[in-house]
Amino acid sequence: MIRPYREEDFEIVTKFWFDAMEVAMPGLAQRLGHEIKGARDYFKNVVAVENQLWVYELSDRPVAYLGIAGEFIDRLYVDPAYHRRGIGQALLDHARTLSPNHLWLYTHVANTHARVFYEKNHFVAEKFGVSPAPESEPDVEYHWRNP
Repeated sequence: MIRPYREEDFEIVTKFWFDAMEVAMPGLAQRLGHEIKGARDYFKNVVAVENQLWVYELSDRPVAYLGIAGEFIDRLYVDPAYHRRGIGQALLDHARTLSPNHLWLYTHVANTHARVFYEKNHFVAEKFGVSPAPESEPDVEYHWRNP
């Protein structure tokens, strides 16, 4: 079930978000000195403030979340224990109901799982660049347009 994010989701969502980032790009958090406390602060002060948040819930437990601002998908993360079950697809489909004509996002070039997922869903890489500091990692800007 997809539903709006609630404040009581905070701890579980930030934990699986941090874990999912490590699975997507092993060693990046350690190299940059990121810790779960910083992820919590960033989520509370930036992600939750700048985005409309949705969670995918199984058995009354959030297992994935989508952060979207207009046409911009800022975050789409699935708890690694629930990968490859169609949950990310369901959240992406939900994003398309919120913005049916155009969606866009950034992901790191090294995040091959995300890149395959978005390209399978007809997102097109339109720009390559570097993410803002402190990451300063090669990234790619993807766009999906409803035909």
